[in-house]
Amino acid sequence: MKFISNFIFVKNKICSYMRRFVFCVAAFLAFSSVKAQNPSASTQAPDITRVLNFKETDHDLGKIPYGKPVEFDVVMTNISKDSVKIENVQTQCGCTTPKWQAGPYAAGQSFKITLGFNGYTDGHFEKYVTVFFSGGLSQQLKFHGDTFKETVQNTPNKTK
Repeated sequence: MKFISNFIFVKNKICSYMRRFVFCVAAFLAFSSVKAQNPSASTQAPDITRVLNFKETDHDLGKIPYGKPVEFDVVMTNISKDSVKIENVQTQCGCTTPKWQAGPYAAGQSFKITLGFNGYTDGHFEKYVTVFFSGGLSQQLKFHGDTFKETVQNTPNKTK
């Protein structure tokens, strides 16, 4: 009989510890998820529209001949009171080549990034480029269009 009462005592102690452990784990998960839902102001992404003004972020190349390279400029203006630098320009694929200078660009100064496209995409295309600036700013640019294959008309050879 003493064995059974000792067994019940130990079983109750283990259950008590298990309940405390489960409660602590649940409390930890609840508090960590609440903190994740309320990001502080320092972790929010900066608003690029307060620093830079883009002439356009979506450029239509229209219809271009297949395999013929084209280039266009993305013009932007620093509308902030501080200087800004381009840290990197990341393209979606090797068919797009960016040309840019890091800067710095002073307040009120306009500058550009030249984007080149090799034209080796058959039919409709949409390409994306991400520009990373100082201060944790970034902007995604898009360009699109359609390629067409030029037809070569054969002229008959004249014989003498």
